[in-house]
Amino acid sequence: MNKTKQDTIQLVKKYSAVTMLLFFILLNSLFTPNFFRLSNLNNIITQICPTILCGMGMTLVISTGGIDISVGSVMALSGVLTAQLMSNAGLLPSIVAAVAVSVLVGCFTGFMVGKLRLQAMVITLGLQLGLRGVAQVLCGGRDIYFNKLGEVGKQLSLWGTYKIGGAIPIQIVPIVLSIVVVWIMVEKTVLGRQIEAVGDSLRSSILAGIHASVILMIVYGISAFFAAFAGIFQAAKVSVAAGSSLGQLAELDAIAAVVIGGTPMSGGKARVMGTVVGALMMQMITLTCVMNNIPDQYAQVFKAAIIVFAVFIQREQAK
Repeated sequence: MNKTKQDTIQLVKKYSAVTMLLFFILLNSLFTPNFFRLSNLNNIITQICPTILCGMGMTLVISTGGIDISVGSVMALSGVLTAQLMSNAGLLPSIVAAVAVSVLVGCFTGFMVGKLRLQAMVITLGLQLGLRGVAQVLCGGRDIYFNKLGEVGKQLSLWGTYKIGGAIPIQIVPIVLSIVVVWIMVEKTVLGRQIEAVGDSLRSSILAGIHASVILMIVYGISAFFAAFAGIFQAAKVSVAAGSSLGQLAELDAIAAVVIGGTPMSGGKARVMGTVVGALMMQMITLTCVMNNIPDQYAQVFKAAIIVFAVFIQREQAK
């Protein structure tokens, strides 16, 4: 009987994030008017896109036992760099250049963490401040409005406003692609196994012949890659690239989504679909407060409480 009870408790803990998400959906279906309107679902897709993209990269980073709090600044750098270059270079070359620069920054982070054995928190904190400053310098401390950039500005704005079939926001494409790619990487490839092995035990992975420093460079490079596209799509959504505000606090939402989704901060396991559920949870809390005229500060309190609860669940599971 006791064993059955323990199994039930473990089952509840394992699916606690899904349970909370379903609870919020049920709560909104009962008390939030017009919750299931297509416009609301579209808002969820457009607003969750940066969190999902950054969350996919963050899932890999945290599964190695590290953390990347520079993704919000990478978003700003990528968005501003794209806006600055596209008038002369064209849209696609500018995006390629911005993403390439971002990936190089990520690989540099991985080199510092993997090869030089520096603390990921310290390195990414420095990059968070430095890259935000670079983004502000590139735009001269002013916001870059796409409607002042001519035809190329309109083309980039479509990345944030276009709807597939006139109904589904274009952001669904990067969301689905990022989830599928990272899930396949984690579940079906040798690289995914090596990433989790590095997170489980760095020393053991090195003794097993895994080039841990290379794995960490790849992981942080992938994180920056997703963050770069998150910045581009976020800038396109509002048709402005602002070095001071683009991607601000995005790293916190991404980390929260990963933690709520069940990926342990200690590393060793990447729960990709859990991160998706965590991102939906964060967005659902915000949407619940907005649609019920609840001040945003209460949403922040709810998010904080859920994050603490998620960490507590992880602690209990680790015992």
